[in-house]
Amino acid sequence: MMKIGMLTSGGDCQALNAAMRGVVKGLTTNVDELEIYGFENGYKGLIYEQYRILTASDFSGILTRGGTILGSSRQPFKQMRVPDENGLDKVEAMKSTYRKLGLDCLVILGGNGTQKTANLLREEGLNIIHLPKTIDNDIYGTDVTFGFQSAINIATETIDCIHTTAASHNRVFIVEVMGHKVGWLTLYAGVAGGADIILLPEIPYDIDKVVEAIHKRTKDGKGFTILAVAEGAISKEDAELSKKQYKAKVASRKYPSVSYEIADQIQEKCGVEVRVAVPGHTQRGGSPCPYDRVLCTRLGSAAAKAIMDGKFGYMIAMINNKTKCVPLEDVAGKLKTVDPDSQMIQEAKRIGISFGD
Repeated sequence: MMKIGMLTSGGDCQALNAAMRGVVKGLTTNVDELEIYGFENGYKGLIYEQYRILTASDFSGILTRGGTILGSSRQPFKQMRVPDENGLDKVEAMKSTYRKLGLDCLVILGGNGTQKTANLLREEGLNIIHLPKTIDNDIYGTDVTFGFQSAINIATETIDCIHTTAASHNRVFIVEVMGHKVGWLTLYAGVAGGADIILLPEIPYDIDKVVEAIHKRTKDGKGFTILAVAEGAISKEDAELSKKQYKAKVASRKYPSVSYEIADQIQEKCGVEVRVAVPGHTQRGGSPCPYDRVLCTRLGSAAAKAIMDGKFGYMIAMINNKTKCVPLEDVAGKLKTVDPDSQMIQEAKRIGISFGD
């Protein structure tokens, strides 16, 4: 009898169910006896023994269903070694649950913080397989994460919709795209949606350069401008601050986000109307796109093979369109950021997109 546990941790995304389905279908097709323990609400379920036994039928019909049938929660990695309010050692509790159930493997689906805890559990002697999930596409060691393409589609559609109203009223529009630390989603959605200016965390912007790009469009007879701005976009002045100073400035900021600050600055310097559109959590919602369904089916199948081969302690990555087992210890804690000198950035600049630098 093979026993596996599964959990989904961190922010949800459209293709979590598709990835779990891939794992389970890969195992049930090839393993005679299988027990599946689904831990509820991420690591919280593993810590507090909140789980339910699932069957193959639970994973039927969920390929196109967004969110996660197991629920999710954020359990910060920095707090994993800190006892809870009742003094419970969370790491020991997770190990105890794993061993009490006699699991052969724990399949963990999540992003960077989730991955760091997955690696911690690997170091503690548990058999772990990690599947890279995040709409931010910022997990090191894989070309793409599931959820990324689905989020691109939604953010791009938002920019597409903004085009018609921006053109009708000759306004400047800012579309704020998710991404605090990295700008992959904003970059791809911005290019796909035909944004005129794209501001990323990796490329600190000069507001005067942004204004200059708007003036150039006006001079060229373009009555509107669309900016795709990442949540974590940062000015050159703020980029020079220490982390502590920047956090203090953000905490005291009178604006809901950087997009509103940029909007005010543009209005003041250009004398034009600026509107801000924030698609927010819609970027995480809805059904996974066909690309993500295929990606998750492949990653899930590859995870099933790794489990059957007894190959544990790995992230299942997609590299050059091939699935690959990458050691968790080599990637945990690393962030994949946009290279400001990358070919894609240079190509975008070549067609006239401004990055405010």
